[in-house]
Amino acid sequence: MSDFDDFDPACRARLTALAQDMHQHGAEQDAPIRTIFGLLGDRWSMLILLLLDISAFRHAELRRLLDRMSAEGAISQRVLTLKLRLLERNGIVSRSVSEDIPPKVGYALTPLGQELLGEAKRLLNWTQGRRDEIEKARAIFDA
Repeated sequence: MSDFDDFDPACRARLTALAQDMHQHGAEQDAPIRTIFGLLGDRWSMLILLLLDISAFRHAELRRLLDRMSAEGAISQRVLTLKLRLLERNGIVSRSVSEDIPPKVGYALTPLGQELLGEAKRLLNWTQGRRDEIEKARAIFDA
């Protein structure tokens, strides 16, 4: 007896395939698929990636730019550091430290980060191209 016996055979087969795929690629809480999609959907990471696509920036520069450009308001130093560390941990952003005194820390997109951003921009373009449809659906739902 499977978890999906109460569904018709076609639906059951698709549900079983999805469950197997999820088990293989994303069952763990720290699975890359869950982490990366979480980053793309959080408050700050996408804007960080878009800024780093323009240029490498130091921590303080990134923070000032985020504060200026975000609809969310100001980002705390702690939150920015946590986001950058998570992006770095996943190979999306690289961190460099200068030999100056005091040392200057900079961040840039890695090749993997550039590739991810290219895919994320496709989602951005899709969303922007369907803005009217989305807003219409919201209005109907909210009515």
